[in-house]
Amino acid sequence: MLLNHIGNTIKQRRKELDITQAVLAELAEVSKNTVYKLERGINNPTVEVVEKLADVLGLELIIQVKKI
Repeated sequence: MLLNHIGNTIKQRRKELDITQAVLAELAEVSKNTVYKLERGINNPTVEVVEKLADVLGLELIIQVKKI
């Protein structure tokens, strides 16, 4: 569920900026396949990859720790 949310957010912002997956991948220095799979929720990316993509897209990555 979280992966789908991350992927949808990245895809939506990428489209708002009118850039292709290939351009996003190049700017973030990740593979096109990584962007493709992430947007579809079929990839489990590292925080580093998500940070790179968020930076290019002008998004902020916030990690919240839930106390149990």
